[in-house]
Parts: sequence; C-alpha cells; structure tokens
Amino acid sequence: MSETILYLIAGVLLLGVLRSVIGVVLRGFGDLFSTPSSQAGPGQPGPSARAASIPTAEALKKDPVCGTYLAPSSAIQKTLRGVTYYFCSVECRDKFRPVG
Repeated sequence: MSETILYLIAGVLLLGVLRSVIGVVLRGFGDLFSTPSSQAGPGQPGPSARAASIPTAEALKKDPVCGTYLAPSSAIQKTLRGVTYYFCSVECRDKFRPVG
C-alpha cells in the first residue's frame, strides 16, 4: 500500500518536471520560428503597443437606437443642443428621436 503511494507521488513529480521541460522547449521553438514582424526591434512598437491602439470600453460610444457599441472615429455623428450622439448607420441616425 505504501509502495503504491510512493509510486504515485514519484509519478506526479515526474509529470510536473516533464511538463516544465516540454514548456521551455516549446517556447524556444516558438521564438525560433516566430515571424520578424512579431518581434519588436529597437525603436519599433511591440505587440503591446498595437493592443494599446484598440479602443477600450470607456472609449466606445453606444448607438442610442440599436445599442451597438462603436468607436467614435468610425461612427456617424449628430449633434443636437450641444450633445453629440454616435450612430452605427445612417438608418439609426434617421430613426433617432431625442428625449426631452
């Protein structure tokens, strides 16, 4: 009984070590075969710089007609009484009726 438990513990430890070694080897192969465009050189923006240009939830505007969230740069805008509204399409802009 105790011999079986000892084999189980040794097996779990061996699997943990093998998993770590395989992870390091695969990461090395991934770096070896990665494309030059995915590696940032000196003075070049890396992947995190590209991700920063994606609009965040705070930057997105909600279409008041259909509820779609969109970037202000790609939205159709309409300003009424000093308030700017953002629409996903001309149809939504034309359907919009402000409250108040």
